[in-house]
Amino acid sequence: MSKLVGSFICLLIVAMDIMAGILGIEAEVAQNKVKHLRLFIFECKEPSSQAFKLGFAAATLLGLAHVIANLLGGCNCICSQEELEKASPSRQLSLACLFFTWIILAVGLSMLVIGTLSNHKSRASCGFSHPHFLSIGGVLCFVHGLFCVAYYISTTAIHSE
Repeated sequence: MSKLVGSFICLLIVAMDIMAGILGIEAEVAQNKVKHLRLFIFECKEPSSQAFKLGFAAATLLGLAHVIANLLGGCNCICSQEELEKASPSRQLSLACLFFTWIILAVGLSMLVIGTLSNHKSRASCGFSHPHFLSIGGVLCFVHGLFCVAYYISTTAIHSE
């Protein structure tokens, strides 16, 4: 029964991250469909409400997938370098995956939020171009899914020992 629940949780996390990635890439496509004028590194563009909605949904799904993976993965505390050195390889793998999920979340969510906010209705502006923030954030959602599943599997393996 627990293997079935674990498989469901992994599939849920992967599905949420894949949907977030697809939505992020679709938001980039919608953003590229609006009018914009570009001169070297400066760009004037109108916001895209479709890109805003898709980017917001992608950021929300990425955040939810991260919360689910961390809440259901359990607590994995190591307070000192000595504890880390004495930890089993599966526990060290779990901590590495946890660390990478947080880094990928920070970078991916930042990219999605910056790309989404640039498409807010009140943001018709000119300035430095910010190319591909939404699509890079979308691709990082896929990577986030891989590390979240690795974290969940390695953490549950530790707790079953």
